[in-house]
Amino acid sequence: MPILDVILILLAGTAAGFLNTLAGGGSLITMPILIFMGLPSATANGTNRIALAVQNIVAVTNFRSKGFFDWRMGLMLAAPAVVGSIVGANLAVSLPDRIFNKILAVVMLLVLALILWQPLKKLSAITENLTNKRKVIAVITFFFVGVYGGFIQAGVGFIIIASLTTITGMSLVRINSIKVFVVLFYILSSLIIFIVNGQVDWLLGLTLAAGNALGAWIGSTFAVSKGDKLVRIVLSIAVTLMAAKLLGVFELLGLGL
Repeated sequence: MPILDVILILLAGTAAGFLNTLAGGGSLITMPILIFMGLPSATANGTNRIALAVQNIVAVTNFRSKGFFDWRMGLMLAAPAVVGSIVGANLAVSLPDRIFNKILAVVMLLVLALILWQPLKKLSAITENLTNKRKVIAVITFFFVGVYGGFIQAGVGFIIIASLTTITGMSLVRINSIKVFVVLFYILSSLIIFIVNGQVDWLLGLTLAAGNALGAWIGSTFAVSKGDKLVRIVLSIAVTLMAAKLLGVFELLGLGL
């Protein structure tokens, strides 16, 4: 792999790890970068999951060391998510690149809108309510979360947080601990589908994982007061440009980018 590609993927991974630590949405950076580097869409999707698996293993370990490890609730929601992720991953593997790229571009813009709008702040006043009926609703919801995560993954953290906050009313710390647990399980199950279909570039994936780890360390070490605003500005510009590229806007304008 050329040294410039190594540097680019490390930088993309670092940015993703940093974003995932401070806000979320790191896959909005890494997925299109892998595609722009020449990987088929399905291979980029599978390769990205290596870094996500490493990132979530670290996150689960950290939450457990701090006393946040609700394995019963985690397993209850992980089971349907794993089944859904297998469905979603098989769909992603079989979808033509052209169609997948268009879907990814639209999803990127929708997730960006969620990041900027910050609707989750409006859910903070909801109180915890874990009736059996709500648990059943959560299980059904997480099957579809798994389908989406297995298919495209980008921005799934926001979906999980919004779902659990609305359905269960649990605290954000507890929700985040369950989120990384569930994501780890379905990421591993969906990764197997991509591996079996030969849709993983291990060298790029491990390099990306190293970048993600570095970015997560930087994001958790340096707390800058205006960091959140800067992250949103940079993410908005980057995602808009990459979505435009995936949608073929530059070609239509004759820019050739």
